[in-house]
Amino acid sequence: MIDTQGNLKAGIALPSSEKGKTAGRLFFQTEPLSANILPDTLPGNKPDNSLLGIAMALQQADASRQVTLVSKDINLRIKAHALGIHAEDYTNDKVLDDVDLLYTGKYALAADFLDTHGQKMTSWQEQGRTFYTVTGPTVAQWYPNQFLFGGGEDEFEAIVRDCHGDQATIELVRDFRSPKRNVWGINARNREQNFALNLLTDPEIDFVTLLGAAGTGKTLLTLAVGLAQTLDLQRFSEIIVTRVTVPVGEDIGFLPGTEEEKMTPWMGALVDNLEVLNPTHGGGGEWGRVATADLLHNRIKIRSLNFMRGRTFLNRYLILDEAQNLTSKQMKTLVTRAGPGTKIVCLGNIAQIDTPYLTETTSGLTYVVDRFKHWQHSGHITLQRGERSRLADFATQTL
Repeated sequence: MIDTQGNLKAGIALPSSEKGKTAGRLFFQTEPLSANILPDTLPGNKPDNSLLGIAMALQQADASRQVTLVSKDINLRIKAHALGIHAEDYTNDKVLDDVDLLYTGKYALAADFLDTHGQKMTSWQEQGRTFYTVTGPTVAQWYPNQFLFGGGEDEFEAIVRDCHGDQATIELVRDFRSPKRNVWGINARNREQNFALNLLTDPEIDFVTLLGAAGTGKTLLTLAVGLAQTLDLQRFSEIIVTRVTVPVGEDIGFLPGTEEEKMTPWMGALVDNLEVLNPTHGGGGEWGRVATADLLHNRIKIRSLNFMRGRTFLNRYLILDEAQNLTSKQMKTLVTRAGPGTKIVCLGNIAQIDTPYLTETTSGLTYVVDRFKHWQHSGHITLQRGERSRLADFATQTL
């Protein structure tokens, strides 16, 4: 497009969807600005000041038009407002207008649900599983693999298996809170954790997203299911764990060693949860503990996101931790690495984003939760209650 333009100063015509028309013109700053256009409080040639100077120059050149500065940098927008320049955030990458609108993966049924929908319900059993067909106006608000709970005095918990219009097929969920049904020695401690274990253990669900604050059990539940299905059921050949290497504080610099050795300091959560899940703890002696650690090390691989492009993972259980720090494009790059038999689990807390140019509404984790909610082979649940300790739970609520 630029090659066909004779004069950049006159602007570049932008194409329009309507034939023979243009959507506007793109201009470049081709002339130096006046040195005194900015106030003395903003000296120097900093990029922010240059942008503000261009905006002020355009505003002075044509007072009849409104000049708008678009930036994701909140500090730059504050400076612009202080100088009387209209400034806006870049909103095209926002998934939702408000994070409170984000899909939670569950639906609370009204207390009179059985009274209003019970007459048209039919039920049957298949291979030890109980199914219901539900018809009614409420069904239109449901999504595939969404969890239902409540519905009257005898509350039940179910998952939506199929929904079309005002008719849906639902299945009673398995209760992993029972001591008789655990996963690698782990039981669910609340309703949301039970829903999460149902998603993680379901072979028909290829993509799972778990949101929750610190201590809600995201990593522990995911790793427990991965170990059970990799070592016991032999469904996956190995577990791959990765995460975004964004430091909370100052960067500690370059790390020596191989790819896995470089990633090890970032995998403290993995090591902590493996200590909980190690079955030889308290028994088997030192030899048993070392043998189990070697077995887990051979079946759990730590990989860096920087080397994911071009790879294809076959029959892997892929865990992406701290996924809230990914952009939508990075998330697409990772999810499209999945080959046949691979299951991807994304974990994160959108309230703890460490990347400066991402927000709760633009995070890649928010993006996939919203885009995958209609797909038959994906599931999501937002964990609510912290189970780490009473101290961690209180800190999450008050700090």
